[in-house]
Amino acid sequence: MSETARPLASVWSEDLELILAAAIAAGDTALGYFRKTFDVRWKNEGRSPVSEADLAANDILKGRLLGARPDYGWLSEETDDDESRLSRESVFVVDPIDGTRAFISGRDLWCVSVALVHRGQPVAAVLYAPALGEVFQATRDGEALKNGAAIAVRALEPQGTLKVAMAEDLVGKLAPAYRKKVVRVPHVPSLAYRLAMIADGRIDGTIVKKNSHDWDLAAADLILARAGGVLCGLDGVPLSYNRPIVTHGFLGAASRPALPALLAASRLLEPH
Repeated sequence: MSETARPLASVWSEDLELILAAAIAAGDTALGYFRKTFDVRWKNEGRSPVSEADLAANDILKGRLLGARPDYGWLSEETDDDESRLSRESVFVVDPIDGTRAFISGRDLWCVSVALVHRGQPVAAVLYAPALGEVFQATRDGEALKNGAAIAVRALEPQGTLKVAMAEDLVGKLAPAYRKKVVRVPHVPSLAYRLAMIADGRIDGTIVKKNSHDWDLAAADLILARAGGVLCGLDGVPLSYNRPIVTHGFLGAASRPALPALLAASRLLEPH
């Protein structure tokens, strides 16, 4: 049945069920390669690794998702871009393994990231971290859940410290008064998972360096939003997805109360 033939209220919950099942199948397949011997090659002129597990997970996701929704578009880190997606109102935006370097090195912090983007905005999303046994999910009109329980961003503590996950060089460029409040947590190799950590209250915020991609962000963006947080440009403008260019500039992410101070402290990173 085509997307336009169904009431929109039911589309997102049905698609969430589809995304969830596909993400778990892909993640469990990737887990079968984890901490074992597998092939790794390099792409993007030798800057980015891709493993057998990335490609196997991508095949499962593409087969299951487009097999069920052939009228939707497709954007994945591990598939050559097809600009026909730009003519589709609804597009699956996928990173089969977000945190491939962590996966290759045997670290647990990687996840399968799948979003359905409708008219530029994510409306259903799943992050599955199989090595950690964690599933995050949300729809545009529902709660953000982690392993079936509702999650929310951390309450802002007056005069309290702020836990942030960001590169040390970025922390050094924050406004001095803000920097004094910051406690930097250890590096989180998966960007999507880092945003999920804001959503479930483990950290307060992050700055994302330039050149993140739609597939790194779309699913986590929705989960964070439904948990009470915001992901946006340093100018405060929300993100839009499924554009001709799928990369983004510097971004800020935090709970709604914590975001203004984070953006103000980041003003030196990029001209507004």
